[in-house]
Formats: sequence, structure tokens, C-alpha cells
Amino acid sequence: MVGTAHESERHMSQKDDLTTGSMAGHFRTLAIPAALGMLFATLYNVVDVYWAGRLSTDAQAGLAIGFQAFFILMAVGFGLGSALSALVSNAKGSKDVRQTQTYVAQGLAFGVIATVVMMAIGWVLGPYLIRLVSEPGAYRDAALGYFRWLIIALPGFFLAYGGNGILQAHGDSRSMQRALMVAFFVNIGLNPLFMFGVPGIWDGMGFNGIAVATIVSQTGVMVFILSRIFRLDAMRDVARSAFRPTWDSFSQITAQLVPASSAMMVMFISGFVVQFALKEFGGHAVAAYGVALRIEQILLLPVLGMTGALLPIAGQNFGAKDFDRVRAALLFCWKTGFVMTLVATPVLLFASGFAMSIFSDDPEVIRVGSSYLRVDAFLFPVYMMLFSINSLLQALKKPIWTLWISVYRQGFGVAFFIWVFIGVLDFEVWGVWLGIAAAVTSGLALSLLVASRVAEREISGLLRPR
Repeated sequence: MVGTAHESERHMSQKDDLTTGSMAGHFRTLAIPAALGMLFATLYNVVDVYWAGRLSTDAQAGLAIGFQAFFILMAVGFGLGSALSALVSNAKGSKDVRQTQTYVAQGLAFGVIATVVMMAIGWVLGPYLIRLVSEPGAYRDAALGYFRWLIIALPGFFLAYGGNGILQAHGDSRSMQRALMVAFFVNIGLNPLFMFGVPGIWDGMGFNGIAVATIVSQTGVMVFILSRIFRLDAMRDVARSAFRPTWDSFSQITAQLVPASSAMMVMFISGFVVQFALKEFGGHAVAAYGVALRIEQILLLPVLGMTGALLPIAGQNFGAKDFDRVRAALLFCWKTGFVMTLVATPVLLFASGFAMSIFSDDPEVIRVGSSYLRVDAFLFPVYMMLFSINSLLQALKKPIWTLWISVYRQGFGVAFFIWVFIGVLDFEVWGVWLGIAAAVTSGLALSLLVASRVAEREISGLLRPR
């Protein structure tokens, strides 16, 4: 039995070492579960939208606005996951067990403190943001109530996504996938239970029951992720003092977190810019963009899983100073990513109308949404390369460049090029799509320039050694 235990530990140690072994195997192990996890996270939100629609249109609008405000808070949680994935993978790649344990323990402590701070900020500022983007009435009231309840779910989101970064750095993306799959099925049952109650026993909570279902299911995800973290070799015999905040660790986590979180917030603002530009073309244009984005997100899931896997793989090998293997990981990601985009492109070009019709029966919504998806077909390879460069820059511990690229592409670029195509060239709704395309394409050119310069300094070249 003792021998079997030692063999199991040795196998796990080899499995989470991304500095050796097949590159294809590591990408497969990390990317497929990550993509499946994101799929179930997307379906989770679809379930919420469905049950809100069973109540009223105001409930659906309140859900959308309340979640938009909550997403700003969640940007910090996503940034924490990226930060810990980069720092822990670097330390693990360098075979520094003590430093790995320090980053894990300090990351969890940081997550707890950040959660408390963001809950307080959200409680005070969230309602102001909701009032800014809504009109008085039933849907604003629904959004405010939903958002207040959802703040209680913030610890579950923060510590789960931050903890997932730690697990990914150890080559484990299956834990989050399994947790999100279970949460999806649990949410299917909890939504109607908390909304409508049990006949003759409890009347339920109405619309706010959706938020309470999220609190319960996401807290379960957090508990499972934390249990997996404390089973890692790095956490064996961890001292309680390891969780005491230190300035050095917290400053390093913050330096990685702020650019990633800020980039997410810029993306959120970019969505408002596009919706503002579409308003003059009618409500069907805004609705078409919303539906088309869902289709785009589903088709992008394999690419997101692949490019997300690049971060821990490149991070461990950068920590091990195996720069050839860092470049090999990037090239493998690009080659596989291009194959994935070749599969998605025909769907967007030739089946966009059918895809839109699944979500809407309005001919104008289908027509306008199809035009966006046809332009989007040519952008899929560009998105893939952009996402992979972001992962590489984070792995090389240079996340600040991801922020500046995002500020250009999703901040200045989107607004400027949409203005050019609509205000100057008068392309109408096509001007919005072409403006997005110009911003994304020029953003890739900037990303390649930045990545080349950073790689020259950090790993002696992007595609080949200097």
C-alpha cells in the first residue's frame, strides 16, 4: 500500500510538470476541459435568462443589467486567476517548492481580502451604476434587487476563479470543468425551487430566487476548488503563517492582476460603445448584436481553451528557463488554433442565418446579425492570435502590455474606426462591423510588435532564438 501511494504521488507530480513531455498532450489535457468548463458556464447563464423570461420581460432586462454591474466586480476575480496562474506556474517551473507554496497561500489570502473589499465597493457603488444605464421602473427595481443578492455570491466567484488559476498552473483544468458541469445541473433545479418554492409549503422568492440559486451553486464550486488546492503537493504541511499577508507577495500579485482586470473592464466599456453606435439603427440592430455575440462566444470556446492553456505551459517553461519550449508552445498554439478557426469560418459564412434563427424569428434581427457574423468569420484567426499573445505576455510576467493593447483595441480603436466608417464614410450598420474589424486587425499588428519586443528581451526572440 505504501508503494502504491508513492507511485500515485510520483504520477501526479509528473502529470503537473509541463516542462517535459508531449506539447500536444499538455494542450489537450488543459484546453479540452477548460473549453468544456466555459461551455457549461455559458449554458449556466442561459438557464438564468430562460427562467427570468418565465416571469417577465422586465425580469430579463433586470437580469442583464444587474449582471453587467456584477461583471465589473468579477473582472478582479478573473484577473486574480490569471495572476496566480502566471506566478505559480513560473515558480513551479523553476522547481522552487517553497516559492510555489508561498504564492498559493498568499494568493488565497489575497483573494479573501479582495473579496471583502470588492463586496463593500459593490454594495455602495453598484446601485449608482445600475441607475446610470437604466430608466426608473420595474426592470431597474429587478436589477437592484438581483444585484444586492448576487454580491453574496462574490466570494464563491472570486476564490473559485482565483483558485482555478492555481490549479491550471499545476496542469489541472479538469477540476473547474467538473465543478461547472455540476453547478449547471444544480442550477437547473435550484432556479425554479427558489423562485416558485414548494406548493403548499413555501411560496418561493420570485425573481431574486435566481440570485440565491447562484449563491448556493457557486459556493459549492468554491468549496470544491479549494479542496483540490489543499490536496496539492505544494500545500503539504503548509504552516498557518504562510497565509499571513506579506508586502512582497501581495505587490507581485497586484502587479499581475491589475492589467488583466483592467483589460476586462475596458472590454466591458467597449461593449457599451458598440451598443451606443447601434442605437441609431433601431432596436433590432442592438438585439441582433446581442444574439450574434452569443453565437460567436460558443464558436470561440475551443480557441479560448487552447489559448488559455498556453499561459501555464509557457509560464512553467519560462520559470524553468527553457525558452525553446516556450516558443514551441506558442507555435503549437497558433498551428492548432488556425485549424480550429478553419472549422468555424464556414459556419459563420454560410450558416449564419440559420444560427441566428435559433435565437430569434425576427427577419431584421436575423439579417443584421448575419452580416456581423460574416465579417466575424474573417476575424476568428485574428482573435486566436490576439488571445495567445495575451497569454504569452502574462506567462512572461509582462501583463501591463495586455492592458495597453486592450486600451488601444477595445477603447480607442473601436470608437475611432466606427466613427470613421459611419460618420465619415456613411456605411450605416456595416460601418459598426467594419469598425470592429479594423480595431481588431490593427490591434493584432500592435500585439505582434509588442510581443516581438518583449520576447526579444525575455526569451531571446519570439519565433526563433536570436
